[in-house]
Amino acid sequence: MLQIIVAPDSYKGCVSAVMVAQAMSCGIRRVFPDAEVRQIPIADGGEGTVDALLAATGGQRRRHLVRGPLGQPVEADWGILGDGRTAVIEMAAASGLTLIDSARRNPLLTSTFGTGQLLSAALDAGLRKIIIGIGGSATNDGGAGMARALGIRFTDDDGNELPEGGGALAKLQQIDLSKLDRRLSTSEIVVACDVDNPLCGPRGASAVFGPQKGATPEMIVELDAALGRYAEVARAATGRDIADVAGGGAAGGLGAGLLLFTPAQLRPGIDLVLDAVDFVNVVKDATFVITGEGHTDFQTVFGKAPIGVAKVAKRHGVPVFCLSGGLGLGRGADEVLSHGIDAVLSICDRPMTLEDGMRDANALIENAAARLCRIIRSTPGWPYRP
Repeated sequence: MLQIIVAPDSYKGCVSAVMVAQAMSCGIRRVFPDAEVRQIPIADGGEGTVDALLAATGGQRRRHLVRGPLGQPVEADWGILGDGRTAVIEMAAASGLTLIDSARRNPLLTSTFGTGQLLSAALDAGLRKIIIGIGGSATNDGGAGMARALGIRFTDDDGNELPEGGGALAKLQQIDLSKLDRRLSTSEIVVACDVDNPLCGPRGASAVFGPQKGATPEMIVELDAALGRYAEVARAATGRDIADVAGGGAAGGLGAGLLLFTPAQLRPGIDLVLDAVDFVNVVKDATFVITGEGHTDFQTVFGKAPIGVAKVAKRHGVPVFCLSGGLGLGRGADEVLSHGIDAVLSICDRPMTLEDGMRDANALIENAAARLCRIIRSTPGWPYRP
């Protein structure tokens, strides 16, 4: 019997990874009705990580009321994996950019407090291993808001509590760790982080990611200086120097905050997700794999989900095909062909606008999967393994 794995990422802003996997499976069964098709929706640590891991492991969804990035109430989803012992959290669900209208985005004021509340909720549920995806943030506070929610105090020269947001850190004088949640010391915090930017400087959180969160050039200078002050005071309080740590600048410095105040380990997001679903053992007997993402171009090779899938599959000689919403100009998408992907195809079957493609995405994905399977079926020597 053919064993086919579908392991796509979401088509961001359009179709979730779970829905992409379902559409691909429908297309496969039009050509191979008797095949065993296993759906393993994946993510690289950003939005969709909770959905992907819960779907793949048979986990349980939870919901918790938290403070959004500007203090507004937000109902944020998180989950418990199928092992019953591991929590999975997305900071985007509590402190994400999509939670604020573009006109109100202001990284001087936005806070990761809600993300800390999700961590606390997982601890309250008795869970001591927590996976946290830190993509899609609206914040630039170095994780200080998250730390507040876990009991840490940030004060100025007069001993007054600082207001929320990255801008206030410019006045930081002291960090009081005395009431930090003690349960963290016996916990394992695994952070999905796919960037190597440091906290400060020209490649830091403020300069690189601040503009997409609403930062003006003047704000970037102010925020970078504030995070520099934060790193200095935090070094004195914790003995940890995180100013230049790769990944510290992820999610507006949340990476640094987690390293400072929790026993966090930073890991590439796609590797973390694939480990959590035991992909290396799932894929070894597969006939082939279909993966995909919203747009495939030269950037895909830098740790995006399809490359992570292909890297594991190729250890077992399993062919990997990528179906994407769009392909990079020129030979941009061909970059993936030297990284374990055997072929990359667009789901678009005719000239169309982006709006038309997004509207018809499910049908386009299903039809593209069926077309791909017909091509595979016609290959001499089918079924094959290279």
